[in-house]
Amino acid sequence: MTRRLVSAVIAMVGALLLVSLFLHLVPGDPVDVMLGEQATQVDRAALRQAVGLDLPWYAQLWTFARDLATGELRTSLPPFQRKVLPALGAALPYTLLLTVAAMAVSLVLALPLGVMAAARRGTPVDAAAMGVSVAGVALPRFWLGPVLIILFALKLDWLPVSGAESWRHLVLPAFTLGTALAAFLARMTRATMLEALREDYVTVARAKGLSPQVVLWKHAFRNALLPLVTVLGLEFGALLGGAIVTEKVFAWPGMGTLLLTAIERRDYNTVRATVLLFTFCYVLVNTLTDLTYAWVDPRVRRRS
Repeated sequence: MTRRLVSAVIAMVGALLLVSLFLHLVPGDPVDVMLGEQATQVDRAALRQAVGLDLPWYAQLWTFARDLATGELRTSLPPFQRKVLPALGAALPYTLLLTVAAMAVSLVLALPLGVMAAARRGTPVDAAAMGVSVAGVALPRFWLGPVLIILFALKLDWLPVSGAESWRHLVLPAFTLGTALAAFLARMTRATMLEALREDYVTVARAKGLSPQVVLWKHAFRNALLPLVTVLGLEFGALLGGAIVTEKVFAWPGMGTLLLTAIERRDYNTVRATVLLFTFCYVLVNTLTDLTYAWVDPRVRRRS
């Protein structure tokens, strides 16, 4: 547990250092964004000093860490510098809701598809299932999202275009975000199921006269879950990253929208805090994934 905690701290510090470095490499002056290009040099210097942009990058980073720890971190946009933590607290539930919904969509689509393809290996059903999975991986979210909006929101008028007022607003962004992961999980499920179906315990279960469905789901599928749990933990971070684009397409008020808006405004404090929160969520889910191993596979529990 101590090693995991140290690794988590290192990951978060590394993410903070990298994002701070990239922010200083981005072309453009935040002062120009705030005041415009016609501002005088005196106004520029005064604003730069007011928001701390005259300090070296390491001093700016220290100020950020201090304000974040004390809860006094504010946006970098005067004159109305609002606190950052309430904005993150308001956006985080929307991103987590979208990510969990996308994960649920991917599991509902991928697990039956992968198990069915493995159970009927080499048949047209297998070929069709894998063809669908390849198509899902190939479709980019920034293309799939507008297509779904045109079809289901504009043409058929079944679902709303954007926003987050009800569960109906969640359907299209969750499906858009979960499709690529569903396609990948379907192929992964098929591979792990084929490996499990070749094991001796499956042969013994069949020799006992158990029905094919019992052999498939109770014996083979449960033992094929461990690699899938690993992939789900790792892919959670990919879903968080994909949520940035998806939230922008559907105007979903989550951390992705908050991050992109902060980047456009050169709001360095909000960018740093949002990336740090993304990193924390990713590290937390990976830790929970490690703990889930022992529940899925008793052999892991015995070794720990």
